[in-house]
Amino acid sequence: MTSLWGLLRHNRNYRYAWMGQVVSEIGDYFNNIAVFALVMEKSGSGLVVSGVMLARAIPAVLAGPVAGVALDRFDRKRIMIASDLIRAVVALGFVLTIHQPRPWLLYVLSAALMFASPFFTSGRAAILPTIANSEELHAANSLTQTTQWATLTAGTLLAGFSAAALGYRWAFVINSLSFVFSAAMIWRMAVPGGFRARRHAAEGVVRPWREYSDGVKYLRSVPLMVGIALISVGWAMGGGAAQILFALFGEQVFHRGASGIGAIWGFAGIGLLAGGAAGHLLGKRAGFAGYKKAVTISYLAHGAAYMAFSQARGFGFALLAMMLSRVGMAITTVLNNAQLLRHTPDAFRGRIFATMESLRWSVMIVSMAAAGIASQYFSPRTIGLAAGGFGLATALAWAWRDWRGLLPEPRAEESGPSAAALHPLPGAGLGDN
Repeated sequence: MTSLWGLLRHNRNYRYAWMGQVVSEIGDYFNNIAVFALVMEKSGSGLVVSGVMLARAIPAVLAGPVAGVALDRFDRKRIMIASDLIRAVVALGFVLTIHQPRPWLLYVLSAALMFASPFFTSGRAAILPTIANSEELHAANSLTQTTQWATLTAGTLLAGFSAAALGYRWAFVINSLSFVFSAAMIWRMAVPGGFRARRHAAEGVVRPWREYSDGVKYLRSVPLMVGIALISVGWAMGGGAAQILFALFGEQVFHRGASGIGAIWGFAGIGLLAGGAAGHLLGKRAGFAGYKKAVTISYLAHGAAYMAFSQARGFGFALLAMMLSRVGMAITTVLNNAQLLRHTPDAFRGRIFATMESLRWSVMIVSMAAAGIASQYFSPRTIGLAAGGFGLATALAWAWRDWRGLLPEPRAEESGPSAAALHPLPGAGLGDN
């Protein structure tokens, strides 16, 4: 199996994708922290924070089906570059919000930014088996996920202190430039045959809704993917509220402003980074049955630690609890994503990842709206306790499905020829159900 360092050293295409990921995602967090801190500075309202998050979530849901069909039918590389360039222009527009007394422009720009995002994020997942061979795929998945969390750690910590020291304008400019850099890196990737999906049938006339429905039907036909979707829904039920709670805890509970919000996000990133490393090691060693048990244990830990975070009296203990919560979540994410990459045919990969993303955002809309409204009547600690409870409930639901035998490993014919050709993850088949 290829090592993480060996992957970066020897795989030119993955190295370019990784470099673009590092820079653009750090820039993203400069935008996120600056926007949330700007909202809290001007309004101090959890309801306005909720409005910004909803302005981001709703377009992401609407874009998901379109992005999934486009990524499975057209050149994925070109779609990703277009997404980056559009987001570069929109990100620069946030400079205009600094002196805007009302939040409407934040809502408009947030909506535009997030509508373009699934075309890139789902595309990046879909091309991973194209730019990484069967020996490299597990390392590529682990490094992509872990890098995402490493940039969360660095980006939020840097953004929190930079917004406080340099102001919001530079945060938005840096975010815009990061998308330009990402587009340049994606443009340099090249593989024989290009980046169009390998389809099983003649292309014929484009029927977007029918093609998207076919992707959803395929997902529903594979019990493991239904179970992974359950995890996504469970995370989003508490995760939507968390997007708002991080700002409320940093500003209202611990009274630390932008640096407090950045610290909470930063320690969450440290936990995700540690969990990503643990998930990589587990993925190399655990069989299919071990994978399912690891998801149960790690997600139970995630929910319990988040509940502890919500009740913490000291800022230091709160950061520790948040870090532990994200360790559990990261292990689950790495392991589940590895299974999706292994078992999803290339012809469906764009739609499956876009559908999972839309599903998360759909539930997050409800969660964020509920948290925003609840923030007018309940304390952030009470809302956080409920959010952590959703994590525990999700873990128990997964464990019950596993116990009832409702999470079998997909057969080769369910995964399709492109997935069956992938080299099985090390340890697969040892102790499988």
